[in-house]
Amino acid sequence: MEELKIYLDKDIDTNHIMNKKVAVIGYGSQGYGQSNNLRDSGVDVAIGLRPDGASAKKAAAEGLKVMSIEDAVKWADVVQILIPDEIQAKVFAEQIAPNMRAGQYLMFSHGFSIHFKKIVPIEGVNVIMVAPKGPGHTVRSEYQAGKGVPSLIAVENNPSGDAREVALAYASAIGAGRAGIIETTFKEETETDLFGEQAVLCGGCAALIKAGFETLVEAGYSPYMAYFECLHEMKLIVDLINEGGLADMRYSISNTAEYGDLTRGPRVITDATKAEMKKILSEIQSGQFADEFLNEMHSGCTNFNRLREENKEHLIEKVGTKLRSLFSWIKERKIVDRNKN
Repeated sequence: MEELKIYLDKDIDTNHIMNKKVAVIGYGSQGYGQSNNLRDSGVDVAIGLRPDGASAKKAAAEGLKVMSIEDAVKWADVVQILIPDEIQAKVFAEQIAPNMRAGQYLMFSHGFSIHFKKIVPIEGVNVIMVAPKGPGHTVRSEYQAGKGVPSLIAVENNPSGDAREVALAYASAIGAGRAGIIETTFKEETETDLFGEQAVLCGGCAALIKAGFETLVEAGYSPYMAYFECLHEMKLIVDLINEGGLADMRYSISNTAEYGDLTRGPRVITDATKAEMKKILSEIQSGQFADEFLNEMHSGCTNFNRLREENKEHLIEKVGTKLRSLFSWIKERKIVDRNKN
């Protein structure tokens, strides 16, 4: 196993970002978190948006400069694209590329568009990535708590010779240097990120939770008990894993739970499951998933919207909404405020 280098604030010269103007294109979860952290770190930042849109009003309410996308790109030294993957290529071709100049830094927080060649930058532009390993709302809340979310950085093009240093400085300014910054490549970040989302973190985890919930309810148990056992307690277990790996989780749980984990877990996640994971990975590596996703998004989202609606109507969502409304501590610690972003 190769040695891992983790960069912290003490290793980074933040002048590489403090002396530059940064345009953040988009004000979704990551745009919200990163732009506000940059501003609070002393970086000259502006948001590129439709000036009359709802996001522009939210950004202005936070005291951020708001410009049109075209004007923000012309103004900036660093252009961070934080709009959804499915619209990046169109917006880049029509509003960003015509206003870019050699020597600027084009930045992403996910390598999708560059790795799958949906965006081909103009010559002479530095292409870099700063990818926080957490949602934008968490990037913001951790920063405000004096902590940070770990981040990946990558360099694709480096005509100016200091692209890596600019990426590190940007990552530090959004709080990642408090937690740890790791260098990777656009290819590795893109393919591992998509696989993790699909097979484990989102797709695999959500499917496992729903299957466990359904199994208990179909056997006649209370849906409220099923919710607690299969969904609510997931965070408590994941917190232990996040802090100390699977070993600390197993150290913390009972012998009964650990024995059940070690003997029954492999009966749920079988060789057939792993074979399907390998198939999912191959679809990512070949570009098949990227093309399928973009075709779905550009053809009306019929299947996507159907799946969304089906899952919204699942019993686990109805039970969860009712239970969470009774938990005062969730309201007090809520990370996502849709009125702000």
